[in-house]
Amino acid sequence: MSGPQDRSGPGQPGRTPAPPPAERLAETARVVAGRVRRLAEPSGATRPHRRLPVTPADTAARARRIPGALQARAFPLAAPTWPDSMTRPPAKSHVGRDFETDWARRVPARVARLLINEGVTRPLMAAIAAPDVQGLDRIEQLHGPAIFAPNHTSHVDTPLLLSVIPERWRNRLVVAGAADYFFDTRTKGAFFALVLGAVPIERRRIDRGSVARLANLLDDGWSLIIYPEGGRSPDGWGQPHTAGAGWLAARTGRPLVPVHIAGTRAILPRGATHLRPGRATVTFGRPLRGGPDEARTLADRLERAIEALADEEATDWWTATKRAARRTSPPLTGPGAASAWRRAWSAGSARRGGSGDRRWPRR
Repeated sequence: MSGPQDRSGPGQPGRTPAPPPAERLAETARVVAGRVRRLAEPSGATRPHRRLPVTPADTAARARRIPGALQARAFPLAAPTWPDSMTRPPAKSHVGRDFETDWARRVPARVARLLINEGVTRPLMAAIAAPDVQGLDRIEQLHGPAIFAPNHTSHVDTPLLLSVIPERWRNRLVVAGAADYFFDTRTKGAFFALVLGAVPIERRRIDRGSVARLANLLDDGWSLIIYPEGGRSPDGWGQPHTAGAGWLAARTGRPLVPVHIAGTRAILPRGATHLRPGRATVTFGRPLRGGPDEARTLADRLERAIEALADEEATDWWTATKRAARRTSPPLTGPGAASAWRRAWSAGSARRGGSGDRRWPRR
């Protein structure tokens, strides 16, 4: 047997021979000298490094991204810069249909809305509209969340409804408001969300997100006011209904209550800025129900029910009931082929009352 292998001998496999003492001493001296130089540098000094070329346009663009008071500060006190080679994603919107209204349904906001409604809205509506409420017996046996679907001719319609809807729905009620009108700024959105309990909804196109938000609120036990016409009447006559109210009733199984409002256009017509005290009538109809596949049917039934309520307000219950059974109630949309002034005249004469058939003026 051979003895232990000499690892330091020439020609033997093993580790690399250690450098001579003189080389090790020189390397140690270089390391120490480098550390001494770094310690001797002034505090805050930066070591030179290679930078990419920056044009004046790049500098101005970066300055615009940072508020003036923070331009002299560094991140995280200032906003971080965005690489010029990457596309910046669009900023998240906080207005319109994206306006957040959850806070308006929490206890502090609900208490404030209750005080506003009882202390301001109801006395004001009693003073300027003297509302005559009809048909409360038709919803007397109705309990739980409901969808109230009225015609719409004036901005007075919503506060009037909030003042006459029975208390068991009034204090847990939201209003579907046009996202492009009531929520186009944060200030307006916060005001209407607090005072009316408004929720943004798209009225010019079908938006599943808006409708799903309303359906979730109905599922959570909130009642809803939604205008199936999508906006105020421009001339006093009704507009064609959309299917939104019928779809919500079919989707959630909640009862759909037709409502007709008369007299509010004389108090505050579209485009007016001053209130003119008058008398308004609010008539509630019998709740409508339908299955999940009857959204369009419910929308059609709702439109006919509001037509019958309008006929009842203009004539009498018996006459309106007979016409509704024959499906001959005067349409809410009025004389479609007539000129604008003739439609306005017809709307005024029809709402001045009188019994018997309402006939559109002939050419």
